[in-house]
Amino acid sequence: MARILTVAPGEGLLKSLRASPLLEGHEIEVAAGDTEAMRRLRQRAFDVLITSPDTGLDEDAAVLDEIRAVRPGVRIVILAPRATPVQVIAALRERVFACFSAPFDASEIADLVARAAEAEDWKDGIEVHDATPDWIHVHVNCRLLNAERLVNFFTELRSDVPDAPRDNFMYAFREVLMNAMEHGGGFQPDQVVEVTAVRTARTMVFYLQDPGPGFDAAALAHAAVARPDDPLGMTRTRAERGLRPGGFGLLITRQVVDEVIHNERGNEVILIKHLL
Repeated sequence: MARILTVAPGEGLLKSLRASPLLEGHEIEVAAGDTEAMRRLRQRAFDVLITSPDTGLDEDAAVLDEIRAVRPGVRIVILAPRATPVQVIAALRERVFACFSAPFDASEIADLVARAAEAEDWKDGIEVHDATPDWIHVHVNCRLLNAERLVNFFTELRSDVPDAPRDNFMYAFREVLMNAMEHGGGFQPDQVVEVTAVRTARTMVFYLQDPGPGFDAAALAHAAVARPDDPLGMTRTRAERGLRPGGFGLLITRQVVDEVIHNERGNEVILIKHLL
């Protein structure tokens, strides 16, 4: 059982978190404000701290050092009324576990809070190598947890993009990232996928490079992407080869992303989404 401390969450959000099956069995305590939260942190250990949805990212970031001086192992999930790209990048560099801006989706928050409660060796999972509001380059270790966290941060980073194209693009990005981690990095934590995300005036462009040997797209008869008119037809082929069903991620990606470009080896890919 994990102990979770949430700061002034509001009745609706608190009720949703406590009702979430993902957080069943975990202890959720409430602090009225930052002062009380610090007092509680000094009194006992907590696994996860959820900041107040009414305080800004800059205000929350200002107390990170104080929080970690008291409880260095606590995973911090920041809620904020709004988030600018500069603030999101700062939170990522400060190794905040996750970040959400209003309007809040309680199920998404509960999902990452549950992951935070169980997370181990996560602090170095995402490393920022270069970042501006319109350009960010990171290395992400090949773990499912890091993929989910990176999607969360990139979604908040692009809060200036309307929900529909952004969320569809992020779904496609997650699928490609997971594919890179699984087939390129073997889900080994010592393997790294490089990701660059660029926002232009008219597009979102993501570039990924995985550490694997790549693949021959023409040889993927066993994948759904090779049969766009009959994606379930590959099941027999994969079963004959002892493989689990696959290829749906790339198939979905090609349906929601405007351009998908692979290098010759197949271990690098560019995703382009036109916004205008």
